[in-house]
This record gives sequence, C-alpha cells and structure tokens, in this order.
Amino acid sequence: MRKIVKYSKQTTEEFLIHLENKGFKFGEDAIGFIYFGKRSLNVTDEIVNTAIEITLKAQKRFDNSFYMSLLETLHSSKITTRKEAWRHVESLELLA
Repeated sequence: MRKIVKYSKQTTEEFLIHLENKGFKFGEDAIGFIYFGKRSLNVTDEIVNTAIEITLKAQKRFDNSFYMSLLETLHSSKITTRKEAWRHVESLELLA
C-alpha cells in the first residue's frame, strides 16, 4: 500500500501554484479543464487536488481525459477524502 502523504488543506489554486513551483507546467486549457471538472461535479478542492496528483503520477503529465474520468469515478463512488481516493485508486489498480 502506498504511503499517504498528508498535505495541509490547500485550495486548488494554491495546489497548482505548488506544483508549478515544483516544475509542472499547466497550460490555460488544462487549468480551464481542472476548474470545469470541479464546477460541473461540485467536488471539493481536496478531491480535485487528489485527482490532479493521481493523474500526474499515473500519466506522468496532466491528461485531461484521465483527470475527468478519475474525477467522475471519485464523485460517483462518493469519495470525500484524499485517503479514500487513494484507497479507491489502489483497489482499481490504476497505478503501477
């Protein structure tokens, strides 16, 4: 089982800035897609941030389709925390 790293509660904007400071680059289209998913599914920053993190770890880059599919899966499975999201992803074997 993967170690769950605890992050402070960050807004999605703060999380994206944190990732950009670490070297990840997000185009305007990716940023728009991230917020579109957040608004359309009405999910929390914690779930959006976790979906972004999982997408980057699984795809090695930001993939709009993977992110949206993952966000929809987390939402439909009624996942509400980062820890639950990671457990769910592990149960689906989405990460190698």
